[in-house]
Amino acid sequence: MRTAAAPPAHQTTEAAPRVGASPRRFTRNLRGHTVAWLFLTPALLLFLVFKFIPMIRGIEMSFHDVRPYLGDRWVGVDNYVRVLTDEAFLSAINHTVVLAVGQTVGSIALGFVLALLLEGTVGHLWFIRTAVFLPAIVTMAVITEVWRILYYPSPDGVVNGIIGWFGAGPSQFLNSPDTSLMSVMAVGIWRGAPYDMMIIIAGLAGVDRTLYEAADVDGATTRQRLWHVTLPALRPVFAILLTLAAIRGLRVFTEIFILTNGGPNGSTEVLMTLVYKLGLERNELGVAAAGSVVLLVATVVLTVAVQVWRAKGARR
Repeated sequence: MRTAAAPPAHQTTEAAPRVGASPRRFTRNLRGHTVAWLFLTPALLLFLVFKFIPMIRGIEMSFHDVRPYLGDRWVGVDNYVRVLTDEAFLSAINHTVVLAVGQTVGSIALGFVLALLLEGTVGHLWFIRTAVFLPAIVTMAVITEVWRILYYPSPDGVVNGIIGWFGAGPSQFLNSPDTSLMSVMAVGIWRGAPYDMMIIIAGLAGVDRTLYEAADVDGATTRQRLWHVTLPALRPVFAILLTLAAIRGLRVFTEIFILTNGGPNGSTEVLMTLVYKLGLERNELGVAAAGSVVLLVATVVLTVAVQVWRAKGARR
């Protein structure tokens, strides 16, 4: 009988699995996760104490008539009914939406124009970009005080002097119900546009340059390249900017509070300033909490809607 030949000496059999390797890997992963969570714990505690717990408490307060030292009284959805039917709230919501839409469209449009002008690798552009970006990093309180001076309503005011060069008469700006909301909107656009510009410049850097070369070969004009190459490539960037700018517009408070405090005659009253006045000046904390929850829901709905729109655009 012929027996099976033994395998050559240079051939090795498959190594058996190492006993205990999996538990050691599990222990190493557990140790790494534990270290990560230890670093995250202080920040999570701060978020819990100063954000999530007050948020939950605010939602709870929105269903009560809050009476300090007397005990809260359950009122159900009465606070929400007042928010959605009261004339002052409806006017504030209308001003908030107008301001959010105007600032969103204005800051993105101006930021896009600035990005097209300052996009490139020329050496001196870094200085111009830095100068243009400064309004985005200056605190809003300082900006509003500067614009209060610029908006001085006399003919000698800075902005009135500039528009006077074009034959326009002096404007009251913040002191007139007809122009106050637009004046505040201009401040928001001026501050938000540089931030949008930097994000758009980053998006332009990622556009495939071969697309522009192909468009040049096909004889496309500058407008056609902008419309058919640049804008489609920046669609994800615009989706992000739309979300950020819209949330920024819905949460507008500081510029209104400092420039007009909701006046004149309530022409610039927005939801945030009305909630502030109801909660901290009139002590109607339940109604103020309901207004805050409505604003929170609007922000969440807007964010989810933009994300769904982005997902649909990505599938196409």
